[in-house]
Amino acid sequence: MDQKLVVSSSPHIRSIDSVQSVMTDVLIALFPAALMAVLLFGYQALVTMAISVVTAMVAEALWLRKSDIFSDGSAAVTGLLFAMVLPPAPPWWLVVIGAAVAIIIGKQVFGGIGYNIFNPALVGRAIVVVSWGSHMVGTVWSPPEPFAFGADIAAVTTATPLAGEAQAQAVTLTQLFVGNVPGCLGETSAFALLIGAAWLLYKGHIDWRIPVGFIATVFILGALLGGGFYENHLLTGLFHVLAGGVMLGALFMATDMVTSPVTPLGKLIFGVGCGLITILIRLWGTMPEGVTFAILLMNAVTPIIDNFTVPKQFGGVKKSA
Repeated sequence: MDQKLVVSSSPHIRSIDSVQSVMTDVLIALFPAALMAVLLFGYQALVTMAISVVTAMVAEALWLRKSDIFSDGSAAVTGLLFAMVLPPAPPWWLVVIGAAVAIIIGKQVFGGIGYNIFNPALVGRAIVVVSWGSHMVGTVWSPPEPFAFGADIAAVTTATPLAGEAQAQAVTLTQLFVGNVPGCLGETSAFALLIGAAWLLYKGHIDWRIPVGFIATVFILGALLGGGFYENHLLTGLFHVLAGGVMLGALFMATDMVTSPVTPLGKLIFGVGCGLITILIRLWGTMPEGVTFAILLMNAVTPIIDNFTVPKQFGGVKKSA
């Protein structure tokens, strides 16, 4: 046998799908949520998404010194995902900086696609939240104005449902499910996100264990620990699932095959960990939302999870003490 084998770090994934076909499916899956964002927040949402996607593609092309800015489509996916975790009408420069950071610091400095440790879009969001928090937290959120393509939605701002009891009780669970609430572009419609996730599940690009573990943990802990949003504990748990970025994070961010565990048990542990940290930050942290940092923290321990959940080799030599 003179065939040379290449040994590298995980993930060791074998798939008949090319990177470009997978990324195309992700873009298709994100289309319902993107369309809902435009319908709810008007043309400014479309402008935000366009700036983010173009910046991400250009940043990757410049870094790799390629003339094809679309390449394998991964930069476009990162750009769109980053836009999905932004307010409807942030400053253009914040979108540009965040998208460029997502590509360069979140992805390329680790060696490019398949080698990044953290979810690139969430790296971009974390940087802009820490650096320019006044544009990302508080009452910067524009209330939805369906089909308001001629209105300046940035002229009126409000708080998200997670900001407090008054804001939570001002919206119904139906509004949270459909999307008629203030929030990030990709957070406001659980229904649109579920449609996209169903497509990714059908295509076999995501595993059910991560989103189920994530969402179930948020629901159970939200119901048990409360938070003062509703008197009914079950409604409070459901509120924690539908409000904020849990659905987007569980279905599209945490399921990133590069930055999540490869073993079935590891995926479940990863999802539960994301849900646990999210609730801890929401209830006792300084910010009302914790999905971004929950996923990034679990990204950091993914190699440890894989190490402890990998199946034992049958017939292997036991290590001596």
